[in-house]
Amino acid sequence: MEASSFVIKGNTLRVQKPSVFTSRTTVRSRTVCMTNMRNCFGLGVGPLTMEAELTRGVRGIFGSSAKPRFIRVQASDGDIENVVTNPQGKSSGTVLPYVGVACLGAMLFGYHLGVVNGALEYLAKDLGIAENTALQGWIVSTLLAGATVGSFTGGTLADKFGRTRTFQLDAIPLTIGAFLCATAQSVQTMIIGRLLAGIGIGVTSAIVPLYISEISPTEIRGALGSINQLFICIGILAALVAGLPLAGNPIWWRTMFGIAAVPSILLALGMGFSPESPRWLFQQGKLAESEKAVETLYGKERVPVVMRDLATGSQGSSEPEAGWFDLFSSRYWKVVSVGAALFLFQQLAGINAVVYYSTSVFRSAGIASDVAASALVGAANVFGTAVASSLMDKQGRKSLLMTSFGGMAASMLLLSVSFTWNVLAPYSGTLAVLGTVLYVLSFSLGAGPVPGLLLPEIFASRIRAKAVALSFGMHWISNFAIGLFFLSVVNKFGISSVYLGFAAVCLLAVMYIAGNVVETKGRSLEEIERALNPSI
Repeated sequence: MEASSFVIKGNTLRVQKPSVFTSRTTVRSRTVCMTNMRNCFGLGVGPLTMEAELTRGVRGIFGSSAKPRFIRVQASDGDIENVVTNPQGKSSGTVLPYVGVACLGAMLFGYHLGVVNGALEYLAKDLGIAENTALQGWIVSTLLAGATVGSFTGGTLADKFGRTRTFQLDAIPLTIGAFLCATAQSVQTMIIGRLLAGIGIGVTSAIVPLYISEISPTEIRGALGSINQLFICIGILAALVAGLPLAGNPIWWRTMFGIAAVPSILLALGMGFSPESPRWLFQQGKLAESEKAVETLYGKERVPVVMRDLATGSQGSSEPEAGWFDLFSSRYWKVVSVGAALFLFQQLAGINAVVYYSTSVFRSAGIASDVAASALVGAANVFGTAVASSLMDKQGRKSLLMTSFGGMAASMLLLSVSFTWNVLAPYSGTLAVLGTVLYVLSFSLGAGPVPGLLLPEIFASRIRAKAVALSFGMHWISNFAIGLFFLSVVNKFGISSVYLGFAAVCLLAVMYIAGNVVETKGRSLEEIERALNPSI
């Protein structure tokens, strides 16, 4: 059977199949009226040719959640047909299982970030470096260095091999890294394992939000995209829970690292059954495979509408995939700089510093248990991210970002004054805990989940994978730099002054977002691309 061809003329998608009876396309006019609708429109249908007139009222790729409509079609030869049309209805396909598989990568991201915190003391004794803080620092920071490399690599791999195949390739360093860390008998082996695990989470940090944004229906893309950050938080909490047996079993740290191989293998297996991104397939000219992926994700009834939007998005542009230097061209640099800036603001706003100091802050308030302190911060993070997920498609990305950074600025100011104002000394511990929890909660409402969701939305399809990778590379580089210099800055200026500096960064972020970030709520990726790049 020959594949259908999609031809765009204005707002019209023509789906054609060659007739086996005649060399010329025969079109017979039929009149179609929708039940309970006043408007009728023409639909030309031939024996093996259909021309669907798609109106401008179609919202994005997926439309609303209206129920399927039955259209009664009468041909000029008197035949009557009942046609089911659901271009804007609830999908008969399913997206959630594939989002869940991708989020295994996000969970590994959080787990590898958090697992070393509880295990470091015990692995240092086991490997004979308990007194060598420099080597302990290398074990911690090597993950970040590997993540920086992986982030940039992920964009190239995703463009070349596709999203699902990149996930499967990424499972290799994730699995080997977990195995080496669990079985390490020397510091060198441990560092190599952490480096490989870092490369793995660097790749996932870039392609998890990319894949989710490209397979998610427009009307719930925000909610599904924020699940990425939620699973990162779950991964961090899982690492905390995994460390509970350490006190009674000092070599348990090996099991903590080893169990990370299980979700890595499940990620590779799950992606073997997951559909490739229809957008990537369409860009590669694999129209039949793109149609099949669309049908799996959204249902057969939405295939014409989705393919029309994909075709419209690429209409007039036959350009190849962008190279790295294209990201810095005048055509793309403005939107690429927004992505890099959002992650720079995210890190310079002090999230890692607040988490780092949370234990000592809680101790000042009489909470002596490190596990309780970490659990409180983690719970606030998970709760805020869950709330953000429900608000993402209602309030919008931009408003959540501005509210989040505004709340972080107020929380940082509260933390700063709790350390310096003598009049507040009797309440300093309570205020510090309140400021820390409010800061983490504010962060998780926008600054945490939104950048990873927003960036794949605002980048043109031609540069999307590499631009997302570049932005996450900025995330890892700034994360590494802050970890390297933070303590020196605190020792020189004091923690209160540093917190004031973080508050100033948060306020700058609010002003930057107000002037440079566009709202993407309720718009398909192709609509956003055409709005930001009218020349495409």
